Amino acid sequence: MSVGQLPVVARGLIPDERFASCRGTVMDANPDMSQEMAGRIVEEALKFVAACSRNPGVGLAPSRIVDDGWHALLLHTAVYAELCEELGENFVHHFPGYDPTNYDPAILERTRQAITDLGYVPDVELWGDPSDETLAAVAAQCQHAPECTIRPMPKPEWP
Repeated sequence: MSVGQLPVVARGLIPDERFASCRGTVMDANPDMSQEMAGRIVEEALKFVAACSRNPGVGLAPSRIVDDGWHALLLHTAVYAELCEELGENFVHHFPGYDPTNYDPAILERTRQAITDLGYVPDVELWGDPSDETLAAVAAQCQHAPECTIRPMPKPEWP
C-alpha cells in the first residue's frame, strides 16, 4: 500500500498474522469474547486510526468498544508504528481518559462519517453508548469525548 491509497477492506491495513495477533490481544483482555467479535473490534479500530490520520484537527473519538481494539493495536507497538507510517503524515496518539458521562453521540457520528468518507462501512453496532454492554462487554476503561477527542499530531521534522 502506498501513502494515500487505502485498501478496500480496513483489515488489509495490516498483514493477516498481525491482525490475528491484535485480535488475540482483544480476546485475552475479554476472555468470554468470540474470535468473530474480537475481529470486528480490531477492524473498527483500524478504520478509526485511518480516519484520524486522514483528518487531523477534526477531533474524532472511538466508542468504548472500538477503543478496546485500538488498545490492542497500541500494545503491538511495531505494528502500530508501521500502520501510522503507512497511513501518512499524522501519527495518531492515544490520550487515555475515562468518564462514561463523556459519551457524545455527535463526536461518534462525526467519526463514523470520517470512516465512511474513506470508503469504509462502519460497523454501527460497535459505535454505541459506553454503558451498553449487550453486544460486547470490553475491558477498556476509556471514553474519549468531548475534551479528549483525538487530534493527530504531524510527524516531527528532524534536522
